[in-house]
Amino acid sequence: MVDLIEEAFRLQTFLESHQCAFCFIGGVAVQHWGEPRLTRDIDLSLLTGFGTEETFVDLLLSAYQPRIADARAFALTHRVLLLASGERIGIDVSLAALPYEELAIHRAIPVELLPQRSLCLCSPEDLVIMKMFAGRETDLRDARSVLVRQVGGLDWNYMETQLSQFEGLKEGPPLIDQLRRMRASIRPA
Repeated sequence: MVDLIEEAFRLQTFLESHQCAFCFIGGVAVQHWGEPRLTRDIDLSLLTGFGTEETFVDLLLSAYQPRIADARAFALTHRVLLLASGERIGIDVSLAALPYEELAIHRAIPVELLPQRSLCLCSPEDLVIMKMFAGRETDLRDARSVLVRQVGGLDWNYMETQLSQFEGLKEGPPLIDQLRRMRASIRPA
């Protein structure tokens, strides 16, 4: 895990040197806000907006190796740039542009994960929102682990308000209902 955090710190330093707005999401953020688990890659949300993605993709490709043959085209089509560090650590960069994504990046919090190694992590509320929207079994376990560890300090209204934007975008039970069930299972409402 130390190698992963060190690599994330190098990536953060690179992005900061280019005045990029970003935050770490996924497993790295779960290490701090939720129940630590094994993670082998770095997930990052990078604010690119719409229409300027190429500049950011090219910047990152100048410093990191692509993980797939046509990573640039894939990123511009699917809004995810798949990279690898020199140490072969996977880096998944989400090209953020939606108002919620921008809000989540601006709400990010610097957290010291190793001595003198602070990373800009998404807030615990935003991590729950992202994990619930992703909706895979692992994501829902991660969301629940964040709720359990952070239960007393979470802004539940914020999470419900933000999740309400995503209703109807996915099949399955409403995200707010899922959040409320998780909350009820952690402590009585």
